[in-house]
Amino acid sequence: MSLPAAELSRARYGGRARYGREALHAEWTKLRTVASTGWLLLGAAVLTVAVSTAADAGATCLSTGCQADPAKLSLTGVQAGQAIVVIIAVLVVSNEYSTGMIRITLTAMPRRLTVLAAKAVLVAGLVLVAGAVAALESVLAGRLILPGHGFTPAHGYPPLSLGDGPVLRAASGSVLYLVLIALLSLGIATAVRESAVAIGLVLGLLYVFPVVTSVAGNQHWQRHLEQIGPMTAGLYIQATANLGSLPLTPWQGLGVLALWAAGALIIGALIFRFRDA
Repeated sequence: MSLPAAELSRARYGGRARYGREALHAEWTKLRTVASTGWLLLGAAVLTVAVSTAADAGATCLSTGCQADPAKLSLTGVQAGQAIVVIIAVLVVSNEYSTGMIRITLTAMPRRLTVLAAKAVLVAGLVLVAGAVAALESVLAGRLILPGHGFTPAHGYPPLSLGDGPVLRAASGSVLYLVLIALLSLGIATAVRESAVAIGLVLGLLYVFPVVTSVAGNQHWQRHLEQIGPMTAGLYIQATANLGSLPLTPWQGLGVLALWAAGALIIGALIFRFRDA
């Protein structure tokens, strides 16, 4: 006797959910047993905080006026820490191809899109935690250091605080920025497989746009390049001052990066789904 439609649907949903949990458990086991994962996450957080602290220490606000955005200045290290985030995300995929373990993975878990989704969830979660720690410490460093360099209430700059809406948005947005960079990297790595090629492509995509923008002579083209560049647009989320001069609003800029990440994941998923391991 066949099962009623409702019971059959629940059975199928339960089977997919169980398969998803098994994929997450398998990917988590692989990630936590690779020593480099933890060290790279720690390195990303430390580098982010170190560069942010150095930027704070090197800033000066004169009595004639300040040109810097304190919140953005205190989160400068995100631009450096993202390089390690790229490496983390790429290695999650490329390590399996370099060792041949991907064949074992796909034999045990033949639903390829579920495997990729599990990798994406875990990478995003790990980067989210490391990024949150780095952003919190960076803002704290700015709160402690910047007042000694002229960023005082007398000059119109209260101490940085996550209780301040724009500062909270800049800090939390920086964490989301790092998560999206990780997903962008994961998608590209899934498509090209080779770690060196994937890392080169992602870093080139991130850092070439600002270089091209800086040498473009036409201001109209400069503005458009800033609007579509994944790093330039994504980092608008850190701005808390002079928002009217930005080519996009902070959340629109982060949305541009989200589109880059989604596109990379879709292309990577299609190639992963239909190409032999």
